[in-house]
Amino acid sequence: MPTSSRAATGIAPAWPSRPIRLVVPFPGGSSPDLIARYLAEPLAQALGQPIVIDNKPGAGGNIGTGAVAKAAPDGHTLLFTIQGPLITAPLLAKSLPYDPQRELRAVSFIASSPNVLVVSPSLGVDTLAQFVALAKRRAGVLNYGSVGNGSAAHLAMESFIARAGLQLVHVPYAGFPQVVNAMLAGQVHAGFMVPAIAMPQVKAGKLKALAVTSAGRFAALAELPTVAESGYPGFEATSWQALLAPAGTPAAIVERLSAEVIRIVRGEAFRRELLPLYFSAAGTSPEGLDALMRDERQRWGALVRQLKLERE
Repeated sequence: MPTSSRAATGIAPAWPSRPIRLVVPFPGGSSPDLIARYLAEPLAQALGQPIVIDNKPGAGGNIGTGAVAKAAPDGHTLLFTIQGPLITAPLLAKSLPYDPQRELRAVSFIASSPNVLVVSPSLGVDTLAQFVALAKRRAGVLNYGSVGNGSAAHLAMESFIARAGLQLVHVPYAGFPQVVNAMLAGQVHAGFMVPAIAMPQVKAGKLKALAVTSAGRFAALAELPTVAESGYPGFEATSWQALLAPAGTPAAIVERLSAEVIRIVRGEAFRRELLPLYFSAAGTSPEGLDALMRDERQRWGALVRQLKLERE
């Protein structure tokens, strides 16, 4: 980057002085992994240093998130994650190796997507109403998979279970690929998941999609009804992804990161990359991500209290 641009940001030429580690607390092939890689290449070009993706899955994303929270706040370690480790895990985990509000700093809200309710074809259901009827007949027998306690998929299903009056057993996994594999093996009956993971299996006839969780029909999946229009008005649960840094990362570094990320994420090339994943690009300032996280904490916190969900 030209010297004048560096001076404008107030950042010494020393940053970044080495490759940047971008921690993704989910397995390779998951949607956060894929989107992080789409972001990493142009961001590395802009910053003049390689960005190395470091997949650290486990505990619903809490292990990798904790690693970044404890990392040196020098701009060389960043976090790319879904909302679970930031918003819902603190509400439902008995203990966490980090405090997201005190130990992480917002950089940018990157992208969002509705969830899709998918079921095993072995259930023999074609609609949400049929699934609900079957689940009521087999109360406590059918299960659902998620990417961990406190994940968006977990709370979305718990919210739906409460609305529909169901009893399903929660089975957590390290990531969506593992949930899909369990469903294909007949070990899991249902689950909410992002379309990028679900739809290839749906199109292959290996899983059945019943509904989406957006407020209105999602353009890329217009053939699927929403949960809201299927008898549960107002139901909405989206998945989103964001970039963060350890708390204490200098403001000048965060500002430059955010500016570069906004430019990339709002660009046509990045938006095209997201289309096959069924994600919509966002690209906000740190303040925009802070506002999103504040609203989400209030919303899901109210749900956890309403449902009296126990910490696990």
